[in-house]
Amino acid sequence: MKKLLVTGASGFLGWNLCHYAQTNWQVYGTYFSHEVKIPGATLYKTDLKDFAALDRLFKDIKPDGVIHTAAASKPNFCQTNPHESLAINVTAAVNIARLCGERNIPLAFTSTDLVFDGKKPFYKETDPVCPINYYGEQKVTAEQKMREVYPAIAICRMPLMFGAPSPVAASFMQGMISNLKAGKEINLFTDEFRTPASARATSQGLLLAVEKVQGILHLGGKERISRYDFGLLLADIWQLPTNLIKPGKQSDVAAVAPRSPDTSLDSSKAFALGYQPLSLRKELTNLRKNPH
Repeated sequence: MKKLLVTGASGFLGWNLCHYAQTNWQVYGTYFSHEVKIPGATLYKTDLKDFAALDRLFKDIKPDGVIHTAAASKPNFCQTNPHESLAINVTAAVNIARLCGERNIPLAFTSTDLVFDGKKPFYKETDPVCPINYYGEQKVTAEQKMREVYPAIAICRMPLMFGAPSPVAASFMQGMISNLKAGKEINLFTDEFRTPASARATSQGLLLAVEKVQGILHLGGKERISRYDFGLLLADIWQLPTNLIKPGKQSDVAAVAPRSPDTSLDSSKAFALGYQPLSLRKELTNLRKNPH
């Protein structure tokens, strides 16, 4: 089997990807601050900001494909820690692009729907980027610098994602479930829209991209939905009290990082290539049956 290197294996997406990819790949992963074990995968503690350490890793593994998911992905953290987040979101990303370029290894990079300001959905791959927070700006910089270093890479813009949590990183739905189970009210925005996709679906999309794509690819789900309506759907499937879900407005909440109102992605290019996220109801029903 060909060897796949996944950075950020302890993170929510990386952890799910390492599990999913094992059907067709021999999987290797990196982690930095949180050690995890994934049956069937070989993991290495690696500082991706250290070019020499990364170079040694590439020489040891000799990967046939790389998917770079490691990131400081919380917009509020990036807004308040711009230098620290820049090192992982840009410097490390460019290091990986350089090493893949030198060896002509297929590379997929996980960017974000937050490269857009959220004023003109549905966003196509050809639409101009217009981020409104540091996280979005850093991903735009990474996209541009990585392509300069290695033009053949796949830039995968990821949507809001949900799914099984890693041992150290959950998706946004776990907090909703635990609060509702505890009888706590949750306030969800009726005026923030995304095209969410499950980690399982986006893992399939990333594997498709690393094998078939050069350039930009959007990996959103097939439905545009507000945070509030997603919460209602989740509660319905999990049989949790919907009366605890209260509607709120994004515009009424002061956030450290500015939030985009609607970064819904047009992912028809990926759908045509064989990317097949299920309906949100089907994905959530499958997750309830098999939460891990």
